[in-house]
Amino acid sequence: MTRMCEKIKSAGADVEPENFVMLSDECSAWKSAQFMAVKKEVPGMENVKISGTFLTKVFEGQYKEVRNWYKEMLKYVEAKGKKTDKIYIYYTTCPKCAKAYGKNYVVLFAQIG
Repeated sequence: MTRMCEKIKSAGADVEPENFVMLSDECSAWKSAQFMAVKKEVPGMENVKISGTFLTKVFEGQYKEVRNWYKEMLKYVEAKGKKTDKIYIYYTTCPKCAKAYGKNYVVLFAQIG
């Protein structure tokens, strides 16, 4: 994360704090990919554009609940009569901040077709 942020900043591609978003694709129990909003392409990094239509749902609780939230999100999408192949996760706070604030909100984005 630190290296990614440094590359983004040195390229002058970092967004204003109010526009910051980083989505996580939890590919497996052992692997994840991070996608951070930038103003422009960053040399030396894989630049990806994410677009489409999404359903979102906010969850509150400990990070260890992500697996359960993922399952709940799949049911939510199905209940809306939609299908998804991809769910991104937006962690609104880091673990230290969640502890300090006493709340931990996590937003799941289901890309629907």
